[in-house]
Amino acid sequence: MTSLITEYRSTEESIRELQARLDSLKDNPKLKAEIEFESKLKELMATYDKSLRDVVAILDPASSAIKAAKSAGAPKGSRKERQVKIYKNPHNGETVETKGGNHRTLKAWKTEHGAAAVEGWLQK
Repeated sequence: MTSLITEYRSTEESIRELQARLDSLKDNPKLKAEIEFESKLKELMATYDKSLRDVVAILDPASSAIKAAKSAGAPKGSRKERQVKIYKNPHNGETVETKGGNHRTLKAWKTEHGAAAVEGWLQK
C-alpha cells in the first residue's frame, strides 16, 4: 500500500508542477500572439476555402515544386536496378547470368578457380 500512496503523491506533485507551467505559458505574450495568429489564419483559410497545403504553395512555390519532383521520381528506399553480368567458364563453356555475386554456380567457380580468375571471365 505504501508504494501506491507514494505513486499517488508523486503524480499529484507532477500535476501541480505541470499546472504551474501551464499557468506561466498562459501569461506569455508570445504564446497569446501565436494563438491569435493561428485562429485568424484558420478563419481566413475557411473564408477562401483553402487548405494548409494551398497556403504553403502560395507562400513558398519552390517548396511545392521540390515536393512534386520528389513524388514523381522513384519511391523512397529504392535504388538503381543492378546490371546483369554474364560470366563464361572457359573450361567447360558454361555461362552464368546474375545481377549479384550470390549465385550458387558462380560461388562454386570462385571456390574452385579463385575470385580473381572468375572475375576475368566477365563478358563485356
